[in-house]
Amino acid sequence: MPKEFRLPDIGEGLTDAEIVAWHIGVGDTVVADQPLVDVETAKAVVEITSPFSGTVLFLGGAQGSTVEVGEILFVIGGPDEVWEPAPSGEAPRPHRLEPSDGLTASPAGATAQVRAVPVVRKLAREHGIDLATIDGSGPGGAITRDDVQGAISRQPSAGAGERVTMSRLRRTIAENMTRSWQQIPHVTVQAEVDATQLLGARRSLTADSGTPIVFEALIGRAVLPLLTEFPEFNATLDGADLILRHSRDLGFAVDTDDGLLVIVVPDTDDLDAVELSRRIVELASRAKARKATTEELSGQTFTISNIGALGGGHGTPIIPFGTTAILSCGMVQDQAIVRDGEILSAPIMPIDLSYDHRVIDGGLGQRFLAALVSNLEYRTR
Repeated sequence: MPKEFRLPDIGEGLTDAEIVAWHIGVGDTVVADQPLVDVETAKAVVEITSPFSGTVLFLGGAQGSTVEVGEILFVIGGPDEVWEPAPSGEAPRPHRLEPSDGLTASPAGATAQVRAVPVVRKLAREHGIDLATIDGSGPGGAITRDDVQGAISRQPSAGAGERVTMSRLRRTIAENMTRSWQQIPHVTVQAEVDATQLLGARRSLTADSGTPIVFEALIGRAVLPLLTEFPEFNATLDGADLILRHSRDLGFAVDTDDGLLVIVVPDTDDLDAVELSRRIVELASRAKARKATTEELSGQTFTISNIGALGGGHGTPIIPFGTTAILSCGMVQDQAIVRDGEILSAPIMPIDLSYDHRVIDGGLGQRFLAALVSNLEYRTR
């Protein structure tokens, strides 16, 4: 008997996912645990394997199409079996949606029924596209995002330019940044750190361990004790309550080809600089390959962004929603400083701390920053 596999909620309240690539086709023979399809959620690309062995009878969407949680992703059965997704006499429906799930009839006078998932309908509505005028290229004649995008591109334009649809990750980043900027009153304070001791510690640890130590690990180790001393910086604001988090789960911003991701190292207190560096490198590699899991990309209590690795200096980092602070570190450069009345050259690192002014006042923010400068300049472990 054919077995239907429906898109599960992979985590964090997933409502839909975009099909990135199929590894099989209808008629192929598959075995249990064989990778069948890669789908992209708001944060990660997830590989879905088959829970069944048998023959692929149906695929729930083309590459680039969106499948909602609960909709049929694929059907597997015997080599001689046939799967009928709709009552006899009706065109096959790729997701077995009902009108209450987002299927509505086309405008009055049309005889065909428009088949499109809600996100596709929304895109068409935002651009004034009549779905009844589009021939769907998806399974069973369903209208896909690409179909609507094609109709948009054919619309007359008042001026020259290219319309590019943002990727799912880019749209997620935009939504998260907008929410943080609109709902969190940001304050950003700046300082400059003499990185002489920091660079020395990095050289020593690299030599002792035999593996390169990333700068973020040393910065993380300098931050960690302060999150205990200043718990407001390791917290979540929930209505009228401030939740002071007991674990210190550091997030590290990673620049990927697809956009900014934050990898999360949980319970960082238990890791020394060498092990923390190893974890950061491992997770960053997974994130850049879009192989990191949802759990590895969420849940940070404090975030560190090393824009210096990209040549950046000072900035105004945006606080990830659900946290109260973020630290940005710029590129270390030799600068002239005055010490004991003498002009010297020293490696200087710019740092910027953004914090939620609803939770953290200016005095507390400045004390945290001063303590952080002290830790970065004198702590070597």
